[in-house]
Amino acid sequence: MKRNIYLSSLKLEDAKKLYFDNIALDHLVKHETILVEESLDRYTAKSVFARVSSPHYNASAMDGIMVKAVDTYGIDEMHPRQFKEGDFKYVDTGDVIEDPYDAVVMIEDVQVIDDKTIELIKAASPWQHVRPIGEDIVKAEMILPKGHLIRPVDIGALLSGGIVEIEVIRKPSVGILPTGTEIVEPKEDLIPGEIIDSNSRMFEAMVHKMGGQPVRYTSIKDDYDALKNHILKMVSLHDIVLINAGSSAGTEDYTVSIIKELGQVLVHGVAIKPGKPAILGTIQDKPVIGIPGYPVSAFFVFDVYVNAMMDLWYGQIHRERSKVKAILSKRLMSSVKHQEYVRMKLGLVENKMIATPLSRGAGVTMSLVKADGICVVPQSVEGYEAGTEVEIELLRDMSDIMQTIVSIGSHDIIMDILGDMLDQATLSSTHVGSMGGIMAMMKGEAHLAPVHLLDADTGVYNVSFLNKYLKEHDVLLIEGIKRIQGLYVPKGNPKNIKGISDLSRDDLVFVNRQKGAGTRLLLDYNLKVEKIDKTSITGYEREMTTHMTVASAVKSGSADLGMGIESVAHVMDLDFIPIGEESYDFVVKKSFYETRLFKRFEEVIQSEEFAEKLNELGGYRIENIGKTIEL
Repeated sequence: MKRNIYLSSLKLEDAKKLYFDNIALDHLVKHETILVEESLDRYTAKSVFARVSSPHYNASAMDGIMVKAVDTYGIDEMHPRQFKEGDFKYVDTGDVIEDPYDAVVMIEDVQVIDDKTIELIKAASPWQHVRPIGEDIVKAEMILPKGHLIRPVDIGALLSGGIVEIEVIRKPSVGILPTGTEIVEPKEDLIPGEIIDSNSRMFEAMVHKMGGQPVRYTSIKDDYDALKNHILKMVSLHDIVLINAGSSAGTEDYTVSIIKELGQVLVHGVAIKPGKPAILGTIQDKPVIGIPGYPVSAFFVFDVYVNAMMDLWYGQIHRERSKVKAILSKRLMSSVKHQEYVRMKLGLVENKMIATPLSRGAGVTMSLVKADGICVVPQSVEGYEAGTEVEIELLRDMSDIMQTIVSIGSHDIIMDILGDMLDQATLSSTHVGSMGGIMAMMKGEAHLAPVHLLDADTGVYNVSFLNKYLKEHDVLLIEGIKRIQGLYVPKGNPKNIKGISDLSRDDLVFVNRQKGAGTRLLLDYNLKVEKIDKTSITGYEREMTTHMTVASAVKSGSADLGMGIESVAHVMDLDFIPIGEESYDFVVKKSFYETRLFKRFEEVIQSEEFAEKLNELGGYRIENIGKTIEL
């Protein structure tokens, strides 16, 4: 089977224009009539006009008495006047104002003399405290325009205007087809080569959120005729068809050929990253979109094209996300071949919005989960240097971002635990190694930095590094936890690894942490002690940014051993060879130390619940957590 060739690599806006200029939805968009109380988040098909006024009678706006205003003229505190039953009448809020009365005096201003007599010391004006007919809604007045997204308050207004049924735009039926022989339903007992179908469930939720009616099909294998027949059936049943995976240029990527055979392909390949292998086509005058299989690519293609399709269906102007200016915490490189979408973590540090790029792989779903926003790097730009102000499209509310503690530094799974326990704040934890954390503190780009840096001369952790790099930066060193560092090896230690001295063996493949990581410095210190030349270690140059990814490499068999903390070995079900205990502490800005957010952080790390969680993980010890260490 020959490989497909991309028909194009169009710029994003050119691809959108070409596609939407060549599709028509008018023949698909229909209306339906539903009950008003069931109309939340539906779009009105036409303008809606009131059938009754609200209120539809003159109504009392207060509890009190109704009177004829003219009878009260001249009354004041010096000239009170009494009224007998018949000259007034008691009313409650909402009661009908009867002829000949035309004003209401609230009960607080009424002095009761006896059962049939009251006294007033203040005159009333005509229609005082009276809700006149149509004060809220006048019969025949427009309540909602055409194409309006119905909100809870709109439902109240519609019912008040006598509307019990409403004509709305029918939701588009969106067929979602995951493809691929390797795609399986969610399960725990996966075998190598199987991939859980998560994309179609994400699409299903996104279609719901955008106002469509999703219909998800179970995955179909990579068989040309079976795929072709299934797609034909979906086109007959749905308004829009989404085909996930099979959109690239592999030998079993059939989507483009099938769309071309059954209809037309307008675009195959868009100059965006992630998301290049998108297919935009039509079959029987219905939109059919081929979406890449990598989760992040899938999200962005869906977000760009299906979102625009839904706007077109409902006749809406594209809803732009809110944007904010932010300072890049580290260099961001990009290719001039693509417009790139980079996921970002955000946080406000000393009145500066700081943006830290997350992992950029097209398959890294967690980069979407963790992202606060997106930095769109234009196709003509090679990237931005650290410290550059960039524009961020927000994926979360700014109010949530303002409650974010920005942590940049060393990785430990306790940071995930802390993030989960900080119920009155959010923890943005970016793993760039201990030295990366110190650099972030120097530049004022983080509230705190977790560090574990061993001074090879003194054997003391962290203090000398802060004295060297942060002496002029008003920081505190807060004692964290003690943790055990060692070597990850597969269960059963099949290669009989005993310690650091084995790293130079020819039959072992090592996986390392990145430069600047405290674990890397500890390794180098031990290599020096053991007099091992790092160039003799196979895999020394292969770098991972977290303990979890190091452990995962050992677990998967792509490495025989790696170095990291004991708790991760327990989580990943690996054997562990201890090397020694180290101090994992927190560098904190003095200005942040006095804030409510830090006090909450402090409460959590000193709590019994946190201590219990560390005990469950194993490999940790607490001594004076939260105590300030003298520099």
